[in-house]
Amino acid sequence: MQKIISFFKQEAVLCIACILAVISAFVVPPDAQYLEYIDFRTLGLLFCLMAVMAGLQEIGVFRRLAQGMLAKVGSMRQLVPILVMLCFFSSMLMTNDVALITFVPFTFTVLGLAGEDMAQKHRIPIVVMQTIAANLGSMFTPIGNPQNLYLYGVSQMPLGQFLLLMLPYTAVSGILLLLWGIWYTRRERTTLTVAFEDTAESLNWRRLAVYLVLFVLSLLTVARLVDWRITLGIVLLAVLLADRSVLFRVDYSLLLTFVGFFVFIGNMGRIPVFRDFLESMIAGHEVVTAVAASQVISNVPAALLLSGFTKEYAALIVGTNLGGLGTLIASMASLISFKCIGKEASGIRGRYLLYFTAASLAFLAVLMGMYWMMG
Repeated sequence: MQKIISFFKQEAVLCIACILAVISAFVVPPDAQYLEYIDFRTLGLLFCLMAVMAGLQEIGVFRRLAQGMLAKVGSMRQLVPILVMLCFFSSMLMTNDVALITFVPFTFTVLGLAGEDMAQKHRIPIVVMQTIAANLGSMFTPIGNPQNLYLYGVSQMPLGQFLLLMLPYTAVSGILLLLWGIWYTRRERTTLTVAFEDTAESLNWRRLAVYLVLFVLSLLTVARLVDWRITLGIVLLAVLLADRSVLFRVDYSLLLTFVGFFVFIGNMGRIPVFRDFLESMIAGHEVVTAVAASQVISNVPAALLLSGFTKEYAALIVGTNLGGLGTLIASMASLISFKCIGKEASGIRGRYLLYFTAASLAFLAVLMGMYWMMG
């Protein structure tokens, strides 16, 4: 029983998705139409991107890039913005969760090299802003986070249109993050030298070349220039031959969560009363509804749920991306940082949660104000 409770706590969203799918199956018995519910293209692309990113992370590519950027840092006034903006820009291509998995522990290492006093003073504000930065940077591209990849696919939106849609919010977010960095370090005069062990010989160039080719192929597939089934087959074959251990690092619970919500949404869409009610409630309020729903069920399930009852995909893209701000569960990627901070020092989780919630709500308020001003 304890194992079941522990699993539910760890995979709450997956369990909820499966429970909803099972309940809905009693209302709409399984039939051949169930297969039409599932967006296999999104699932295939998610798998490919997660496998490629897991491979690049395993061979230390992202850590080496960060070390190179920090090699000449001479003060906290330089260090803080770099650590935050690393998450902002990297999340556009490597997804928000991979950015946080990579750079939050890296930040603890860097601050530890700077001294224990510096680590205790700065770890909460920096990790909070890294988390917000990853969620904000990832909203710019279709591959930045799972809900973008899904909504980009179902909307059939051209890549340029997607980028232009999210560009104003991303640009303002980047400026706000830089302004925070300047304000936060305005009185910081500490000089420091961050030295890392030379790991040049440890990089496996053959595996790097393989993963870079697979990443480019995945991008071409996202842009609809290559069929997703071809890419999936090539990625699977390449990973099996080059580094099959990467397959164990793919987030299969996320893929199953998508399947659960696809089944639930598909079944609910076949119930006229429920479908008409939700459509009338959402119509004209897509962005606000997406933001509000994200605060409770997180932005990925919100995107899956609401997309079944409205075709205003541009509004859903904006709403679910902005909805990643606010509560800790608004974006599941935010839980990664919370777990990391708890492992680093469990006694500071309360202070971290307060700082995160206040800062995240502040960013959400500014960006929602921007949305209303833009009409």
